[in-house]
Amino acid sequence: MDPAERAVVRQARLRIAVLVGLVFGALLVLGGGISYEALVRRQEAQIQRELEWGTRYGTIGGPPACSWIFEYDGTTVDTGLDPPPPGFPLHDALETVAATRTAETTTVARDGTVYHVRTAARSDRVVQAVFDARFQLADRRHLLLAFSLAAAVGVLAAALAGLLVSRRAVAPLVEALARQRRFVADASHELRTPIAQVYTRAQVLARRARAGGTGVSPDDLERLVDTTRRLGEIVDDLLLSAQLAAAPAGQPPKPPVDLTALVGTAVAAEADRAAERQVALTLDAPGEPLPVPGVESALRRVVGELLANALAHTPAGGRIAVTLRAVEGRAELTVADTGDGFDQADARRLFDRFHRGAGAGDRRFGLGLALLREVVASHHGTIDAQGRPGRGATFTVCLPAPTRECRGWAPPTTS
Repeated sequence: MDPAERAVVRQARLRIAVLVGLVFGALLVLGGGISYEALVRRQEAQIQRELEWGTRYGTIGGPPACSWIFEYDGTTVDTGLDPPPPGFPLHDALETVAATRTAETTTVARDGTVYHVRTAARSDRVVQAVFDARFQLADRRHLLLAFSLAAAVGVLAAALAGLLVSRRAVAPLVEALARQRRFVADASHELRTPIAQVYTRAQVLARRARAGGTGVSPDDLERLVDTTRRLGEIVDDLLLSAQLAAAPAGQPPKPPVDLTALVGTAVAAEADRAAERQVALTLDAPGEPLPVPGVESALRRVVGELLANALAHTPAGGRIAVTLRAVEGRAELTVADTGDGFDQADARRLFDRFHRGAGAGDRRFGLGLALLREVVASHHGTIDAQGRPGRGATFTVCLPAPTRECRGWAPPTTS
């Protein structure tokens, strides 16, 4: 992935993580605000009930040293046994209520706390109840602190969770970018050489035609046709690779494929070319159908590619043995040749994209063995290569056991 793509992906992930964190943080703030407002309302209502009770009955059930009752008979104020805080009682409120006989409620913020004061007339005197709300304020501060810590931890956790979620959410984008980049690389790499050859040979034919020659060489035309055919093979390879990469998981199973008939048809199609190259081509297959779940066109490409690869690397007088058998519930296809072979240390690299091996030259276009591995892997199978330099190579494809539907399958009859 180039730096520009990495930057886009990183920004998308961070954006998702931030959005998730902000949403979760907003929910926490909303929940905390509702809880705080409910607490404040409940405390205020409780304080007002205490004050009303105090002014009516001359006592408050609040915490010790947090409530006081004062009685005013018009001339003196009875402050009770507990000394009141400085500034209390409120003499102006006592005189006003004594004159108007109307209850009055107020709050006084002093000394880091809030005092709730209710002054009301009772029979021949005025009663003033004072309630210190320091404990209620402390409860509010503790609630705010707890919500703040919870919000900070929650936002951080939500951001981390959003980052993890964004990785999965952005993964399809990353995969799509990788597929697009790989397809473009495949197309540009594979099509460059044959297109240049077609262009060059077409120029040669055009010059000869302008020169008024006796005619165009059949060999030139044959090479032009052969190069055009190779272009078609490359396009087929690219389309198949793109289809395999885009195939959705969990798609409905394909109809079973008779591997016996498929391999037999592929070997028969290559018999003439093998005879022309003086290569002995043999087939050892079971006499009955061997159905496997898969895509017929893709599996046909696997067999055809293995045969084409063996023919390309086997000199005249060599042999190619194709073996198909059922082994422990698996379908096993083996293509062994007596050709050039390869160093076993390079066995894994054979399936790399664009790897041609020593001496491959211009013999093969297309994605070759790399595409084979993609096709076999998409069929939940494996492919293995064994070889020695100058002593041939053996490729083995193992496909999974036939499904229950395949076991009851019968080959189609032709009328």
